[in-house]
This record gives sequence, structure tokens and C-alpha cells, in this order.
Amino acid sequence: MSEDDNSIKFYSAKNNYGEFSNFYPSPIVIDDVIWPTTEHYFQAQKFVSDPAIVTRIRVLPTPNEAAKEGRRRDLPLRSDWESVKEIVMMEALRAKFTQHPELGRVLLSTGDKKIIEHTSNDRYWADGGGLDHGQNRLGVLLMRLRNELREKESENSGNDDDVCDKNNETKM
Repeated sequence: MSEDDNSIKFYSAKNNYGEFSNFYPSPIVIDDVIWPTTEHYFQAQKFVSDPAIVTRIRVLPTPNEAAKEGRRRDLPLRSDWESVKEIVMMEALRAKFTQHPELGRVLLSTGDKKIIEHTSNDRYWADGGGLDHGQNRLGVLLMRLRNELREKESENSGNDDDVCDKNNETKM
């Protein structure tokens, strides 16, 4: 999308800062299960009471298909979804940006700029297409994660004996 002096706007996985999109091809591992994208993981978590639905979403060939399946209202949405959806999203984002260090570096490279998911298609996770039209919750969570990564980076910079592998496990 675009970048100005104070903000970064993203949406499509194919454009600038597409790494921030949940459709970006970056497999994650959570609870010993491999998910093709954060979108697959997020959508499947809506239906944790039905393992068959979770598996069906996990193996769909594209994140677009996972999103479509996750939006079906004839499936049994978990009763606590509204209260846990941001926790689930943050878990997926942490996995993505720590298990793929190159993506973490892209996130850190944004400095203190405001990160905005820019689309009129979503007023909760995105900006609703314009200033103050949406809540931009995905952007807010990415900025929160950026701060966490920055803190971890400064903690680790003081200890040269630690080496982190790609799963973010500290080894001595």
C-alpha cells in the first residue's frame, strides 16, 4: 500500500508491507500443529469445539478459502469468540513474527510509525477505508507486538552468550 512520514498502510499480501497481512505465506507452528498462514489459524480457532472443522480449515489450499470458511454462520462459533478473538490474533502474530525472524525485522524496521490495515472491507480489524472509520485492531496488535520485540531485542543485546534459534528458544 503506502507509507508516509507517520504511518504505514497495508492490506494485500502482494503489496508493500504485505508481510503484515494474515494472508502472507508464512507457516506457523502452534501447539505442535503447522498452519499455512495466520489466517488459517485464526479462522479455525472460531470452531475449537469441533476438531473436524478445525482440520478442514487448516488444510484449505489458500488463506482466502480459510477466511471464507471461517465466516460461515451455519457453523458452531465458539461462545466466547468475541472475548478471545484478539488473544487468538495476538498468538498467531507472535508465532509469525518470531518464528520468521526476517518478518520480525520488517516489523521492527517500521520504527514508531502507526501501522494501519487499510481497507473499507473491515471496520474492526482495519481502518474501514479511512481516517477514524474503523478500529484498526490488527494494526494496533502489530504495534503492540513491535514494542514486545523491541523490548526483547534490548534485553538480549546485553547478553552476548544467548543464541536464539528459529523457534525462539534460547540456548546456552
